[in-house]
Amino acid sequence: MPEKLKDLFFSPLFVEELGRRIAEVYARFDQQAFRDLVVDEEWQHRELKAKMHHVAHCLGESLPADFPQALEILRAVAPSFQGFDALVFPDFVARYGLEHWELSMPALAEFTPLGSSEFAVRPFIAHDPERAMAYLEVWAGDTNEHVRRLASEGCRPRLPWGIALQAFKRDPRPILPILEKLKDDDSPYVRKSVANNLNDISKDHPDLVLDLAEQWYGYSERTDWIVKHACRSILKAGNERALQLFGFCDPGQLRVLSLSLSTDRLAIGKALEYQVELKVSAQATSKVRLDVRVDYRRASGKTAGKVFAIREGDLEPGIHLISRSLSFADQSTRKHHPGQHAMTIIVNGVEMAKASFELVDATMPDD
Repeated sequence: MPEKLKDLFFSPLFVEELGRRIAEVYARFDQQAFRDLVVDEEWQHRELKAKMHHVAHCLGESLPADFPQALEILRAVAPSFQGFDALVFPDFVARYGLEHWELSMPALAEFTPLGSSEFAVRPFIAHDPERAMAYLEVWAGDTNEHVRRLASEGCRPRLPWGIALQAFKRDPRPILPILEKLKDDDSPYVRKSVANNLNDISKDHPDLVLDLAEQWYGYSERTDWIVKHACRSILKAGNERALQLFGFCDPGQLRVLSLSLSTDRLAIGKALEYQVELKVSAQATSKVRLDVRVDYRRASGKTAGKVFAIREGDLEPGIHLISRSLSFADQSTRKHHPGQHAMTIIVNGVEMAKASFELVDATMPDD
């Protein structure tokens, strides 16, 4: 079984190395006391994010109480670490530096190439959005792609793992000048963040994102990629305006003749094979988007739908057979539960076919 992230990062070896590096620049640092404080009785039970917060807290308990002095020590130490382990440095700033903006915000920009400051900047945005966004707008013009990405990623309204920015969920317009600066960025790393930020916004303000998409689309190939990726949730929802923007044909020219499942009784852990028979009635090549929505049964007995893309592209007139499979193996992000499930085929935003099947425990034989 592959190791869990919580066991790969913020390990006892990392804690020892962090203590050793600090002692090299701050002679009064008690390495053993720091290690004992971090690796306590609850250490192995903490998840990844909890370990990060715990290490940052223990740094606060072990370093000088004067934040400027403590930050100077960590700035000297941080370049020795990369990736997840380096997240403790911006997390320390978020925890102890809210009263020292003139030191904390530049430190977050300095730390972000080592790991990322995207989570740590959010308490500053929540505390004073206008003041924080002035920093982010400057970062959007930085020469370092990691800092430019921080400008976008840090202000995403719904950043996974991060605190939600409620003010920007209500009114995301303060974000737009930053995204405007980055809409043709030469870094794919930055462009993906811009698209994800817009996708977040689209969940609360789809028309605002579509207004922007219509302005941006055609500006450049890089911007076109951002726009398309930004609209993925809107497209999955079958938004007619989005479908028209990207040139998908009239769904009246399309018809699903059949939807066939490999079985109507599937064991959890197995894959369901299915085939769609699609007829294109138009007289010319048509741009078609096929999605499948699966209505998963929850532990409560209720159902929740999730849409997956099947295929997107041009199809010639005539009948097309499209075969796919979908895994029902448990994942960290989705647990499967026995019971009746449904699969719906969506073509250019319109539901055109539906089939049901029963998911059973893996210990029970499927047909």
